[in-house]
Amino acid sequence: MRLRHSLAAALGAVALIVTLPASAHATEGDFLYTGPLGKAHKLTDPASGECINLPEPVNALLPAHSPQNKTTATATVYLKQDCEGTSTVMTPGQMLGSSTKFRSVLFD
Repeated sequence: MRLRHSLAAALGAVALIVTLPASAHATEGDFLYTGPLGKAHKLTDPASGECINLPEPVNALLPAHSPQNKTTATATVYLKQDCEGTSTVMTPGQMLGSSTKFRSVLFD
């Protein structure tokens, strides 16, 4: 009887662990970029798996540019807010020039 209860408890714990959603974790490092008004910005240890809308471009007509991915994760920059529109994938350590325009970023 005890073995059956122990087995049931163990299976229940495994089922609970399997069904819990994975929480987003932070990637390590900095993501640098130049805002549309020419100011340097930095995202430190940004969350992985969540779209990050850049705060300055929301109300500005011009997007941010010149991204530098100094994180440990792949970053995808998007021309539009909410990680939509034309995108460019950046490997860890990659730096792109002022021709790369974006308003949001997603780290894998």
